[in-house]
Formats: sequence, C-alpha cells, structure tokens
Amino acid sequence: MGRILFVSNRIEKVQQYASIFSQKQYEFVTSCDENSVLEILSVNVADVIIFDDSLPGVKQIMKKVKSIEPTSAIILLTSLHSPDQELLKYTNAFLTENMSEGLILATVSVNLKTKSSLEQLSDTNKNLADSLYRLNVLYSTSSQFAGSLDKKKLIDYMIEGLDKSLSFGLTCTLCTDSEPVLILNSLYEISDELLSAIKVRTVLNYKSLFEDKTPPFEIDAESLKVVKNVKYPANRFTFSLFQYDNMFAPISLGENFFGCIEIFKETPFTSDDATCFQTIAQQVSLPLKSATLYQEIKETNLKLEKLERLKSEFISIVSHELRTPLTAIKNSLDIMTSGKCGELNEAGGKFLSMAQRNVQRLSGIINDLLDLSKIEAGKMDYHFANINIHSVIDYVMLSLSGLAKEKGLNLIAEETLDLPEIFADAQRLEQVLTNLVSNAIKFTPEGKTIIIRSHIADATQLVSHECFREDLKKLSGQYIVVCVEDQGIGIAEKDLMRAFDKFAQIENSLSRKVGGSGLGLPIAKQLLEAHNGAIWCDSELEKGSKFYFAIPVAEAKVLLAH
Repeated sequence: MGRILFVSNRIEKVQQYASIFSQKQYEFVTSCDENSVLEILSVNVADVIIFDDSLPGVKQIMKKVKSIEPTSAIILLTSLHSPDQELLKYTNAFLTENMSEGLILATVSVNLKTKSSLEQLSDTNKNLADSLYRLNVLYSTSSQFAGSLDKKKLIDYMIEGLDKSLSFGLTCTLCTDSEPVLILNSLYEISDELLSAIKVRTVLNYKSLFEDKTPPFEIDAESLKVVKNVKYPANRFTFSLFQYDNMFAPISLGENFFGCIEIFKETPFTSDDATCFQTIAQQVSLPLKSATLYQEIKETNLKLEKLERLKSEFISIVSHELRTPLTAIKNSLDIMTSGKCGELNEAGGKFLSMAQRNVQRLSGIINDLLDLSKIEAGKMDYHFANINIHSVIDYVMLSLSGLAKEKGLNLIAEETLDLPEIFADAQRLEQVLTNLVSNAIKFTPEGKTIIIRSHIADATQLVSHECFREDLKKLSGQYIVVCVEDQGIGIAEKDLMRAFDKFAQIENSLSRKVGGSGLGLPIAKQLLEAHNGAIWCDSELEKGSKFYFAIPVAEAKVLLAH
C-alpha cells in the first residue's frame, strides 16, 4: 500500500484518479494549491505525487516540493503531445490524458517499487556506513590498547571508544585495581542524590556477578571513591536516567576480576550496539592483564634491586668485619710459627701450619667477596696503562710454580713472542690469570701438565661453544688471547655456562673435596668486561679444560678510552 498525493484543480480528473486508486487500496489525497500541498506533506510524506500540468503555478509548486521531499516519486499528468521540458526535469515519469487505467496503475506501481528500492538501498548504505565507522573505532581502540601498559589510559581508551561508537549518556566503570573506584563519564552533571543511587546500583551489580560466592573485594556504597568526568555540566541528569536503556559487562583478567562497566543511553540499544559494547569490554581485558603483569614485574624488579643492594652492602660490611680479626689471627700465627714465642714440637707446628693454610684460604674468600661487592657497586678501582701480556704471565708463573710443584704438576708457558701491547690494569689481569691457573691446579690430578698460551687473533677468528657465542659476537678488531689448558677433571657440556655463575661449583667428588667460594670465575668475567674483553671455556669430562680470555690490543683500547 502506498500514499498518493494528486495535485489538480480539475474535479473530473480528481474523481477519475480517486476511483482508479481506490481499487488497489492506495491511500489517496488531493490538493489544488501550493499551501495545502505543503501542509499535507508536513503531516505525512507522500510516496508518489502526481501533478496536473494544467494547474496554474504548477512549475513553482513542483520545484518547491522537489526540494523538501527529494525521495518522493513525482509523476506529471499532461494533456500536451510534447510535455514542457522544464517540468520534466522534476519528474520521474509522466501520464497522458487518455492513458488506460491499467497503464496508469502500472506506472504508479513501478515508481512505488523504485522508491521502496531506493529507500532500502539508502538504509543499507547508512547501515554499512555505520558498520564501517564502528569497525574503524574498534580498530583505533584496539591499536590504542596495544600501545599502552598504563591501566588508567586503557580504561580511558575503552570509554572513549564506547563514546565514539555508541554516544552514551553515562558510563559507570568500577575498577578494583589498588582500591575500588567508580569512574563516571557523564554527558550532564549528576546531583548528589542521583550519585548515591548510582553508587548503590553499582555495588549491587558488582555483588550479583559472584552469586553465592564471596566477592574478592568488600565494597561499601557510602565509602566508594568516585571520579567524575562531565562533558556538559550546565545541564543536569534526573532520576529519569534509570529509565534509559542500559547494558552491563564485567571486566576480567583471565580468572581474576578487575571491574565492571554499565552504560546508559536515552535511545534503545540495537543488537549491533550490544555486540560493539561487549567487544570493547572484552578487548580491554588482555591489555589490562598485560599491564597488571608489567606492574608486578616492575615492583618485583624494584624489590630485587633493593635486595641486591642490601646483599652487596651486607657482604661488604661482613667482609670488612671479618678481615679485622682475621688479620690479628694471621699475625699471631706468623709470630708463633717464627719461634718468637718459644720452640714448638712437631705436632704443634703441624697444627699451626694447618691453621695458617685455612686462614689464607679464608682471606682469599673474603677478598673475593669484597671484590664482587665493589664490582657490583661500580666502585672497583682500575689503573689502565699500556702493558705487555708477557709480564702478566711471568708474574703468575713465578707466583704459582711452587704450588704446582707441591702438587706434582708441570706448569709451563707457551707464548707467542713480540705480542703487541694491551691497554689494561696489570693487577686485575694478574688476578684473572691467577684465578684460572689456581683452578687448574686445584682440579688437575698429580703428574699432569698445565699450559699457559698466548697469541694474537682477530675477533672473527675466535671460536667457542655455542653458549658463549653471543659474548664473542660483541667483539671486533684485534685481541690478545690467553689460554689456560689443564688435564684435569673437566666440565660437562651442560655445566659450561654455570661455570661463570656466582657461588657455582661443578658437582663431583673432587670439586667438593677442594671446596672454594665459587666467585673466582664470575669476578674474572666482570673484570674482563670492564676491559671490553671476554672469557669463555671449552671442556670435556675427565679430559681437561681450556679457559680463554681476550683483551683488545692497545690501539683499539686507547681510542675507546678517549
């Protein structure tokens, strides 16, 4: 059924067309002047408007009607063999005076169908435009979610996305992060009375999520903290707000609860609105979970940093406190073994020698602890100068040859002659090499050989086990490489990386027998890093180990220093 407006002052034509259209039960309305036409159209739009070209001023009426009702189909009834071309500009079709009843009905029917199709197409285009706009909002909101680990910003992005896609009147977002807080984003101002009612409603909605279970947070409406954001404070909401259409959704972080959101809108929500609302409420969950984990990691790291500082301070204080009485014990033992306190019998001398060895061992452990504490605190002193690696090797050979001989070991050096100088702290390199050779002496059985080698190599020529390759990739240029090779107990492949961990020792009977603090290699690693060098090892169980360290030649180091 369609609504037809017939504009004519010819009574016989009005009666004829009224009779024709009544058969098809069309709603038929007539008019004969501009004012009545405009009045009729202001009350109800006509689907088809038929203009009689014999009506005075018809052109002006058609022109005005076309401007105010662009979707109505306009048909011209003409008595002329050649209709006025100016009038045809405003029409979709035309009828002649003697046209048959069937042809008149067919012409009107076609125009009614065309108008209906155009309206459907317009609605479809509008819905498509709305869908595209919402998809764009969802994409933009998702991008914002992905780019932030700030929980406050994520909630703001969620509300902004809802505002753009749904044009709400009010959102009530309950967050239970550090403390329960109700965030209100309102189109208009909210009175204190209405605010109290909203708080009670929010608490009831929150409790309803857990049914018979105990909610994770105890929330009281009176003490609930509120944050208000009002867009147009000049206007004010009334209690009629609760008659608005509304939607509600929880915000969860996996199995954990974060909050909930309720949204109010004066006009009814559509199914597309509900889908959009649920999508945004769900989308924010994952980034909120990531933000929560990030915050926990930051807090944990701060605690670990604090514990690390406390540990370093504790080690430093305890080491200093141990060193004072240990020095007194050492001096007392030296005096007693020197005979200044009288002659000692054989058993007494044996026990005093044992005490001296253990005092020396304890002193070494304390020195390692102090060095580690200084390195980690960034307080280790370095005295860099151009030196030759041969002098470092000579010092260590001289210092440890006696100890190696006591254990029945051969300690030899196989050096490349005339190596270029390095820019280094000689004392710290002596400490590194002494540690490596001392370990080799500890873990090498009697009758075996320990070799100290040195040579020059380009960083690209350095080869290591895969667990050290990342360290070697950082090196570039020419390096002096020192290797300490032993024929000792060796290290299992799975334990290679652990060799440089603090307080680590490889688990076997010999390592437990010789003991040690487990700090020598970690200290050596950090000392070499301070020289822009590296340390690594190759080993095989029961076949021995090779420990390497590399220091850049003097030219590269001098440039780096300046």
